[in-house]
Amino acid sequence: MLALFSLYSSNIHKSVTRRAVAASVAMSIGVAALGTAAPARAEGTIRIAEQFGVVYLLLNVARDQKLIEKEGKKEGLDIKVEWAKLSGGAAVNDALLSGSIDIAGAGVGPLLTIWDRTRGRQNVKGVASLGNLPYYLVSNDPRVKTIADFSDKDRIAVPAVSVSVQSRVLQFAAAKRWGDKEYNRLDKLTQAVPHPDATAAIIAGGTEISGHFGNPPFQDQELAGNPKAHVVLNSYDVLGGPSSATVLYATEKFRDENPKTYRAFVAALADAAQFVTQHPEDAADIYIRVNNAKIDRNLLVKIIRNPEVEFKVAPQNTFALAQFMHRVGAIRNEPKSWQDYFFTDPATSKGS
Repeated sequence: MLALFSLYSSNIHKSVTRRAVAASVAMSIGVAALGTAAPARAEGTIRIAEQFGVVYLLLNVARDQKLIEKEGKKEGLDIKVEWAKLSGGAAVNDALLSGSIDIAGAGVGPLLTIWDRTRGRQNVKGVASLGNLPYYLVSNDPRVKTIADFSDKDRIAVPAVSVSVQSRVLQFAAAKRWGDKEYNRLDKLTQAVPHPDATAAIIAGGTEISGHFGNPPFQDQELAGNPKAHVVLNSYDVLGGPSSATVLYATEKFRDENPKTYRAFVAALADAAQFVTQHPEDAADIYIRVNNAKIDRNLLVKIIRNPEVEFKVAPQNTFALAQFMHRVGAIRNEPKSWQDYFFTDPATSKGS
């Protein structure tokens, strides 16, 4: 099973530590870059950052089927699309504000963080959702049944400490259990580790990583690959139902100066959502092809067809997390509705 991630058990600990340090450095850079102005881009060029997992399937389909380019033709443009793969919301936010990318793909947590810190300046807002998918906090320690069972000897892998949506949902869960004043009670146990490495650690066991707050397909591979692995927390339970955990966002400058490119991109996402819904098996093949993923195809199809999963571009149920983050001081500006941190567009008009 560890071959799925091109890791051997003897190298897991070293890889986890190395990647965690890299992610921490990325977070520091991300915070420092919040005041950096992005250079202008010519209409007809778009640079997109994605991360790991099935949550980025709409981007995979758009890339494989050249949907952005096709929608660009309708706008009279030959759009050049560039792709980057990063790990963690801090690294993604850094790339967006340094001008290295135009569209950022990350969790609602990183979106709210960057929206708050760029308000009145770059004015970063959400472009679209990548769908509703439940995120699981998985542990390979049989004694851990709830978040209250984690001890100081445990380490919980997340894409980015404090910033990632997994970190924010964990804080929200802690606040619900112990009160808002202790929302960050479990932060000291979290460690920044890319999903593939964290999954390998959960499956292998024997490392300092005993928990992983991930996303599909990594959480599903953990549950299938280690008989001790089990779900401790489901993001839907914390957020009050199906919700958009991963989103896309951009600066106001890019949207305003590249209206045709922007429209083509959003239209391509809608096309991709329709494709995945109508052709789940073809979408699974695209995911495997684009990511060179060594994953059981039947498991992947099962994830895509999961009744709890819905691929759509309108965000859903994001406001509760936004309210929580403001309540505990994680963001200074109080959003009055989800529309404060998303651009107004027909494709996302039925969001929440």
